[in-house]
Parts: sequence; structure tokens; C-alpha cells
Amino acid sequence: MHLRRAMPALAGMVLIISACTGPGASASPSGAASAAATPTENPFADVPAVVCVGEATTYLDWLNGVLQPDVQDPIAEPAGTAGDLLETVQSNGVLRISTDSNYEPQSFREPDGSWVGFDIDVGTEIAERLGVDAEFQHQDWDIITAGSWSGRWDISVGSMTITTDRKELFSFTQPYYYTPADIGASTRSGLSTIDELPFTLPDDVEAVTRPTDANCIEEIGAGRPEFDLFITSGTVIDAATNAGQPVVRISDPLYQENLAIAIDKAGPDHDALLFEIDQIVGEMHEDGTLTELSMKWFDEDLTQDPGG
Repeated sequence: MHLRRAMPALAGMVLIISACTGPGASASPSGAASAAATPTENPFADVPAVVCVGEATTYLDWLNGVLQPDVQDPIAEPAGTAGDLLETVQSNGVLRISTDSNYEPQSFREPDGSWVGFDIDVGTEIAERLGVDAEFQHQDWDIITAGSWSGRWDISVGSMTITTDRKELFSFTQPYYYTPADIGASTRSGLSTIDELPFTLPDDVEAVTRPTDANCIEEIGAGRPEFDLFITSGTVIDAATNAGQPVVRISDPLYQENLAIAIDKAGPDHDALLFEIDQIVGEMHEDGTLTELSMKWFDEDLTQDPGG
């Protein structure tokens, strides 16, 4: 009885639906059709086209399109040590090493003021094999890479990348390790890959510098959204992430950094010191010391040349 009464109403509903879904009409609900017609909004549109990098770094060179990675020049054994910086170091019993106190895990200071890090261990080992003590001192990176040290320190063990321009100022040993240069982002941005960026790197971005790359991460930690993007060593990003900093690595390696010990060409003669340290670096590669230190600080062996 009730079913027969409902039939006329059902028939009317069928006629209405047929009219709405006839030729040229959409069978989708009007809300879905409207949503499909609206372009998806880029969720990363508010990421500023600014990349933070350390001053006087190869990361800044890469952004500016002037990066020229290079290899060390051949190192010949000198005839003697008279008048060489090696003689001075051995006479003083101290190898003075410049590095950065805010570049974890390569070099940083504990609350008690003691130096720790991969570069610190490498510098200490070099000094021990020279038969002298290691004395570390912090210098801003732009001061170290400017050259003309005026004898204030003997060598730099500070993860310095060999470049064509720097070879005009410094003598380099063979690389003691290799790291990838990577792009990091704040977790606030939500980015997980550079493909999500609403602009092109490096052409469409502006560089902003801080004394060291670690300062870029500190700016993010302080909640400054204008520092959503930065470039540094992948090792630095990993250390910051492991320490609970709100950052993440979002790129494949941009380029390889060949990192070596540097000595100021404007300083005292140093052919003998350069030769001895280069030999020590080679020995540390061969006997596994560098690999052991790399595993200690990076949980991976970064001492093998990825380029073969």
C-alpha cells in the first residue's frame, strides 16, 4: 500500500534527475564540479625566495654562479727545512690552528670551553704526528679565507673547499674528506624537496649571509620565517636535525666539496710544512684514522673521493 503511494513521487524524481543529466549537463554534484574548476593553490607560495649562506663560502659562490671547484697542486718534497714554517712550529712545540667554534659537528666548543669535533680531532692528530701540541683558535670564516694571516696562526683545519680562486691565496694538501653541499629548509615551511619550491634555484633567489652557516639554522630556530631556506654541508644539516633543530635536508647534493688543510701563501715559506702535513694526511687515509674519525662524527665514511 505504501509502496504504491510512493511510486508517483519516485517517477517525478527520475524525470528531474534525467533533465539535469541530459546532453551537455554534468553528472557530478555542483560542488565537485566547482572544486575541479578551481586551480590547486600552491601550499608553498609563502616560502620567501631568499637563501641563507655563510659569508665567504662556496655556497655563496654557487648562488652567484661563480663557483669553481678545483684540486690541489702537486706537492714536491723540499730540499730542506731551514727557514721553513715547519722549523718554527717544531721549535715552538706548537701548531697553531685556525677553525670555527660554531660549525658542529666539524668544530665547536663544549660548555667548559674545550674544543671538539671532526676537524678538531684531525688537527690534533696532525700535530701529534708532527711531534708538537695543537693550539686551536676561533677566527671568523671571512677572515680565514681572506688570506694574509700575518703569522697569527700556522694552518687552517676548517673544512676549506679547494677552489681556483682560493688557490691563489693558499697552499692546499690533498683532501682529508669530502662532503655534499645541500639545501636545507625549516620544518615550518613543510618542504620536503626542492621540486616543491615556487621559484627556480639559484636564478630566482636572493642570498642573505651570516658569519657562518650554523647562524642560518639559529635564525630558523629563533622562529624567523624569512630564513626558511639555507645551504650548508649535509653533515651540518644532519647534526642540526639530530639535535632537534627544526630543519630538514631537501635536496640531492648540489656539488662535492673537496676539503683540505690550507696554509697562507702570504706567510712564511712553508714548502716543508706543507709536504709533511700532506704526507700525514695520506698516512691517515691509508691507516684508517680518517675513516674512524669520520664514522665517529658523521656515522658514515666521508673520506673516500666520490669522484673516484
